[in-house]
Order: sequence, then structure tokens, then C-alpha cells
Amino acid sequence: MYSYSDFDRAFLAERNAQFRAQVERRLKGHLTEDEFKPLRLMNGVYLQLHAYMLRVAIPYGTLNGAQMRQLALLAEKWDKGYGHFTTRQNIQYNWPKLRDIPDMLDALAEVGLHAIQTSGNTIRNTTADHFAGAAADEIADPRPLAELIRQWSTDHPEFQFLGRKFKIAITGSPEDRAVTAAHDIGLRIVTRDGEQGLQVLVGGGLGRTPMIGQVLRDFLPRADLLPYLEAALSTYNLLGRRDNKYKARIKITVHENGIEEIRRLVEARFIETRAEFSGEDQALLAQIEAQFTPPAFRGGNTETYDAAYAADPVFRAWADTNLAAHRRADHAIVSISLKAPGATPGDATAAQMRVMADLAGQYGYDELRISHEQNVILPHVHKSDLPALHAVLKHHGLATANIGLISDIIACPGMDYCALATARSIPIAQEIATRFEELKLEHDIGPMKIKISGCINACGHHHVGHIGILGLDRAGVENYQITLGGDAGPDAVIGSRTGPGFPAEEIVPAIERLIRAYLDLREDAAEPFLATYRRLGDAPFKSALYDESARTKAA
Repeated sequence: MYSYSDFDRAFLAERNAQFRAQVERRLKGHLTEDEFKPLRLMNGVYLQLHAYMLRVAIPYGTLNGAQMRQLALLAEKWDKGYGHFTTRQNIQYNWPKLRDIPDMLDALAEVGLHAIQTSGNTIRNTTADHFAGAAADEIADPRPLAELIRQWSTDHPEFQFLGRKFKIAITGSPEDRAVTAAHDIGLRIVTRDGEQGLQVLVGGGLGRTPMIGQVLRDFLPRADLLPYLEAALSTYNLLGRRDNKYKARIKITVHENGIEEIRRLVEARFIETRAEFSGEDQALLAQIEAQFTPPAFRGGNTETYDAAYAADPVFRAWADTNLAAHRRADHAIVSISLKAPGATPGDATAAQMRVMADLAGQYGYDELRISHEQNVILPHVHKSDLPALHAVLKHHGLATANIGLISDIIACPGMDYCALATARSIPIAQEIATRFEELKLEHDIGPMKIKISGCINACGHHHVGHIGILGLDRAGVENYQITLGGDAGPDAVIGSRTGPGFPAEEIVPAIERLIRAYLDLREDAAEPFLATYRRLGDAPFKSALYDESARTKAA
């Protein structure tokens, strides 16, 4: 993984010292909150419902053990003992005191972390496939390109005050675990005639106007990545609207002008920007790639794993859901669930962070990843170590066997924390997970993506959930709309709204009716929810939700 240079360290030290002085001026009353706001946003500091919040960047979701331990230290020393991992592969601290945030930033800098561009109308933290560098289906590790984008975009003079925030995601896998189609720009590593390049999507995004990205360039040579991004961003910066913040994202620019016109403008600008790059970016990329070499994988047999899998049903259930295929047959990718039934999705205590850091050091070549699904990944674990690793996870409450199942819910912080939220997300996620744990139906249901947002901004990605839940305020009462059929994969689809929403006390029974209808309607146990929905359409599911006889029967 990337290690900071002397330049990086000096840059962060100067930036943090600058913000420390700004905080001091705010605390002394020399700056009003309105004057302070743009300064704090440049350093990842929000003002939430109850306190300031610090959002820390985890570039492309990659951490080492020392960094994870430092995140634990921040949680323990300056917060309430936990942190919240987000759908942007970041971590948020919800309770810091403003006077302590400069010390938190200095502590982050000690291990090569920062909070720059995690907020504001700028290029945000670039996200990547959380299985990057390990997955069996991967064409190439996308993280070197993500790091190149990070260095190019940090404090880019032209793109610090865009019309709105700008999000980029990159994947090296055809499975697209980075949800590239829901980003302002999505990048997919592809090959053509033996050459590796990128498919470029533009204009994706969720929020109040959800849209799926369109293909801007079907094949872009890797060497042209930065000049092409420069062309796309500068085109948007000039053309995008600033009269209405709700229509300022690039998805609206693409929608209003059409993809052909956007492509024409970007390609014309690209001719100019490509001439401005002298090859230094490619020399830098070569240096970055040298830091992303695979670990020295150890060999050995997998008999210990095979024996545990055959003899221990608890271990077997965990292995079936929480392990993914590694590019080496004797290794596995481990997903550590932060979604135990009743827990807050994405939250990890300081103690749990330290346990995961220790396991990465002992069994995982000192690598961890944060997924946009709010879980933690050990990308490289030898199969013979999995029984011992599982035992430690189990001891610390981290061995929930539910990755990809109904309780593995994505949820934004909602009205418990967020000043923008209009309804709660966390309690609804907890109630759904707890209910299906009681019913013991989770494994029978199979793959299921439930995503919950507490407002129209869609930080919980509800639009691309198999079942999406959107919490809204209806005359002072929380009301939850349901969407069906969303998909975050390579052929991403925005879910369809089913009809009127449900009050908080009715949303969990409504989800239960939906699931029971699916179990009755599927052709066999091998047909997943999304396939059943696509085969039958929404009519039988709407009937289960709204038909009074179905509601009475379920009650």
C-alpha cells in the first residue's frame, strides 16, 4: 500500500497547523460559524445535530494495522469509544470537541491519514472495490490508479469550489463491487485487444434525482486517465449549474445537455489537457505501482480449514457467507461483519478495531479494507489460519455470519446524528435485523440487499437496494417509502417506488410481508429475490404490502 513521502508529511503538517489556527480563531470568537464553515468543511469537519463530526478519509478503503489502531485511539481518546464506517469507505467520529480536532488531525498524520476533501464541493475520497488486489475475478488492482487520482485531486486549484461535491469510484472487476454507475464518474478497468484501459461512466448519482451513469468513453488508455478526468471536470465546472444546488451535480448537467454533447465537449477539451501532461503522471504512477506489490504469500496445505469446515457447523456457516474467492486457491478473502443483529450498521468500538488490526498483523499480511457496505475486509488470509481467526472474531462479537444476507443492511446515521435527516435509519435497521434473527429465515432467504436512508440525500444508497427504504417527514411523523428491484452491480438499476409509505411502527411488518411473499413466489430455493422480482414484476409484492387481507393474515 502507499506510504507517505516527505512531501506528503510536510503538506499535512502545514495544512493541520493552518486549521489549528483557524479553530483557535473560532473558539475566541474572531470567526463566526458562517465564516468558519468553509474552512472546517475543507478539513472534513461538519456540524451535526448534537456536536461537530469529523470525517476521516480512508483512501480507496485501504488500511494497515497501525492506521486501524490509530483510528481506535481517536475513538477512545476524543470520542465516545467507537467510530462509524461509511458508504464512502471513510470513518466518522460523531462526538469530538472542536478544540480537540486539530490534535486528532495531527494523530492521523502520524500514520499517513487525513480528513482532506471528505466534505465540501470538491472531489471527494475516491472509492474502490474492497476486494482490490485479492479477488479471483479481478482484471487488475485499481488502487494504484485511485492513489494517482487522490494525489492529482488533492488541493487541485481548479476543482476546490465546484458547483457541488464530486465523487469518483473505480473497480478492476467485472462484478463492480464499487457501484461505479452511481457516481459522478465511474471507472471500470477493461481490456481490448490485449490492452488494458478504462471504461468511463459519467452522470451517475443517487439523492433526490437518482440516475445511472452513462458511458462517456468505452475505452480509455490508462495513460490518458488524468488528462481525461481533467477534461471532464473542467467541462462540468464551466457548464454545470450554480443557480440551484439541487441541480448542480454533473448528472443534471448530463441530463440537460445530453450525453452526446457532453462527450463532444469533453473530447474537445481532452485534446488540450492531454497536451498539458508531460508524462510526469506516468512516472508517478510507476512509483505508486511499486508500492502496491502483492505480499509474500506463504504456501502450505489447507487441511486445518477442510477439517474445521467438515466438523464445525458454526464455522461452516460463517465460511459460506463471509469468505470470498481469492486469486490464490490456498487463500481466502474474509469479510468481517459489523452488522450483528441489533447493532448499529457500520459502528466499531475501539476494542474491536484493535482486534481487527491484530488479526491483520497475525494472519492477513497487515492489510485491511473498508467496504462501502460498512464492513471490514481482511483481503489475504491463508485458509489454514481461518479456524483460529474465526475463533478470535467469535470471542469479540465479530463473527456474525451474514455477509450479503438480509441483516447485512446499509444504513446512514439518520436522524440520530445527521442535521439533514428527516427520519431515523439506525433503529429501523436494528429492528429488521433482529426480527429476521428471531424468525430464523435469513439463510433460507438467501442474497438480499436492504439499504436504508434517513432523507432524500440517499447516503444509505436505498435507490440501488433490492429493497430500499427511504425515511421522510410527513407532517411531523416519520414515514418510510419502499422501493423494489434496485441493483448496485455492473448492470445497475434504480429501484421502483411501490406506493404510499408506512409509519415507523409498520415498516418492519411490511418488510416481513414482502419477504414471505417472495418465499411463496420463488420457483425454488435457488432463485434469489431479484430474479423473482424481475420475473413477476411488482404486482404480487405490492399486493403483499397493501392488500388488506394480506396485512390481516400477516398480523
